[in-house]
Amino acid sequence: MTVQPVILWTDALIFALLSGVLALVWFIRRHEHLRAPWAAVARRPMPMAAALVLGVFVAIGLLDSLHYRERLPDSPADRPQYSVEVLSVFDALVIDLRKQQEKTYSAPLAMQLYAKEFIERDGVTVRDYPRLKHGGAHLAHAGERLPDIARRTLAGAALGLLFSLLVFAGLAVRQARRMQGSVGAWIAAWRQGRLAWPGRTVVGAIALLLMLGGVMAQLASGYHLLGTDKVGQDVLYISLKSIRTGLVIGTLTTLVTLPLAIGLGIAAGYFRGWVDDLIQYVYTVLNSIPGVLLIAAAVLIVQVYIESNPELFDTAAARADIRLLALCLIMGVTSWTGLARLLRGESLKLRTLDYVEAARAFGVSHARIISRHIFPNVFHLVLIAIVLDFSGLVLAEAVLSYVGVGVDPSMYSWGNMINGARLELAREPVVWWQLGAAFAFMFSLVLAANLFADGVRDAFDPRLGGRR
Repeated sequence: MTVQPVILWTDALIFALLSGVLALVWFIRRHEHLRAPWAAVARRPMPMAAALVLGVFVAIGLLDSLHYRERLPDSPADRPQYSVEVLSVFDALVIDLRKQQEKTYSAPLAMQLYAKEFIERDGVTVRDYPRLKHGGAHLAHAGERLPDIARRTLAGAALGLLFSLLVFAGLAVRQARRMQGSVGAWIAAWRQGRLAWPGRTVVGAIALLLMLGGVMAQLASGYHLLGTDKVGQDVLYISLKSIRTGLVIGTLTTLVTLPLAIGLGIAAGYFRGWVDDLIQYVYTVLNSIPGVLLIAAAVLIVQVYIESNPELFDTAAARADIRLLALCLIMGVTSWTGLARLLRGESLKLRTLDYVEAARAFGVSHARIISRHIFPNVFHLVLIAIVLDFSGLVLAEAVLSYVGVGVDPSMYSWGNMINGARLELAREPVVWWQLGAAFAFMFSLVLAANLFADGVRDAFDPRLGGRR
């Protein structure tokens, strides 16, 4: 084999979560009362546009979770040896971004390094800006840069528009066959906004995403679109690789939070008495301890364990991955209290309703009452909390990495990018693009998550039924 598959702990959990989500989607599609709120979400333009943006981020994260190690070219056939560097399918797709490395900083879309150096020119040593090895290397003179950038931008936009037209044509044909009508009638209904879903918004968002992707692909093929960092690595590549870290923090932490919050919150509200007192005491004490201290202590313990047992981790990626997993676990343990309090209050109210009292009077077990009457009536709160807390967890990773207790420094993350930008902002001239790239990508993901969360909240919260 030319490659050896590598399954990290977070990879396995990500695809287990994906399987669970697909199973949940299949279950929801079979039940009308569960499908109705999601249909309401699908009828709202803004959540659908946000869902498309989230879909792009998720696709990049999943591709970056398929890891492997390449076979060394000089290894024997009977005993193949593999590289210690762990790559992903995403790395293979953007191999030019990964390998086109410069000497040090260069500005976005630049042809020269950002700082002057002593270089040989016509046999004379002069101090000037050296040319980049890859950025703008296809150009002979600096005066050709702006026209070339304009041509590539127009070509990328045109290519993206062409793909969007093909997608629209395929969608029109499929929907016309499904509605048993003509393509022209469906396009007329789409243009007038008479579809059961926001067709114009969806098509417009797809077109914008494809055009933006086309422009980025065209410019990145000839330049460093977002510049390079201190060691000359492409900042666009670093930003795209950081997507997986943000998604892992936002999703795997939720897997730890939900069982604790749902189990303890509902138990405290339903059973009351000493059970309620004990659970309240636990999360009151936990809230009294600064979360950063708990996270820092857990990360340091994991770091000591890794250094004491190097034989358990054969690659740097495995060591960074176990630290990321530990960060998800400790963040989940420290962030369940808010949702537990909310579920406790709702369970206190639900346990006094007539149908719950009647079930207890007929001798129905507590487990069955909780599973059939309490949990289904608080599920909308759980779902709303998940989508609202996701963006908060992504931002939390950036803050923790900034203060030095986040993910491993060797792992790509927006927090590490922001942490590295501290000294860059003190340079003269200022290196601003790494901080700007981290902000732009994090802002896009968090904004899309928040807009989608608003749509989910409006559809699932019965108190907001008038806004649907």
